[in-house]
Amino acid sequence: MSTPQILRRGWSGIDPSAAGWTYVSFAVETLAAGESLTLPSNGQERAFVPLSGSAEVSAAGQTWTFGGRPSVFAGLGHCLYLPRDTEVTLTANTDLEIAIAEAPATEKFAPVLVTPDDIDIELRGGGNASRQVGSLMLPGFPADRLHVIEVWTPGGNWSSYPPHKHDENTPTQSELEEIYYFEIAGGPDSSRGFGYHRVYGTPDRPIEVLEEVRTGDVVLVPHGYHGPSVAAPGYHMYYLNVMAGPGAERAWMIVDDPEHAWLRGTWDNQAVDPRLPLHNPRGA
Repeated sequence: MSTPQILRRGWSGIDPSAAGWTYVSFAVETLAAGESLTLPSNGQERAFVPLSGSAEVSAAGQTWTFGGRPSVFAGLGHCLYLPRDTEVTLTANTDLEIAIAEAPATEKFAPVLVTPDDIDIELRGGGNASRQVGSLMLPGFPADRLHVIEVWTPGGNWSSYPPHKHDENTPTQSELEEIYYFEIAGGPDSSRGFGYHRVYGTPDRPIEVLEEVRTGDVVLVPHGYHGPSVAAPGYHMYYLNVMAGPGAERAWMIVDDPEHAWLRGTWDNQAVDPRLPLHNPRGA
């Protein structure tokens, strides 16, 4: 039976064997204030991104306290990177929901805490293809394989557009597995927000995903073109991207679907959506 490409809220975690790939592991842990969990020392490097609440992490004789936003729509994220061969104790200072990404590493780097003050905020696209990007761990970050990025898309807009792929190691692409973890802002009277996400392949490597996404859903992108991520009108969309792959050089190079690549040129004459950034970019 083939691996499902979308996991609905309540999934218990993603490991390579279950995902049908090699590098990316991912989980979202929910802890009540005062609860703890321990992760073993192994060959995995890790990134911790609080989605809501505050965390304390102790590892390698150091302790970091970070997070604090009430939701992903209230501020930029924090990200704690810890290298391979590190035992970790994570404690919730408040009620906590935290994303944990892992990938096998060969080289051991130093721990790094990324705060909102460290993040370059990028407003990409134009018109109804505008979105806000916060790069937590992209090329240039001292890590072995992991890449981590946050994206916010206003209701009614298209993101991850034009569709693009990164599934080969070539002069123009970096082979990277990828997950999209989604949260969708609700509307008045507790209405549940939603959006849509698309993944499609090539004749040599087919894949076909067109799914409604809601808060807590995850889409797996082992290969193929992915995008758009579409936020339904009235409901802002957030997604956390985690990528890792086999390249000797830690890089993130993409190619657009040639049929739609022309769209990037149209943004030069379009203003960025005035709703962006969606929140005070420093979370103050």
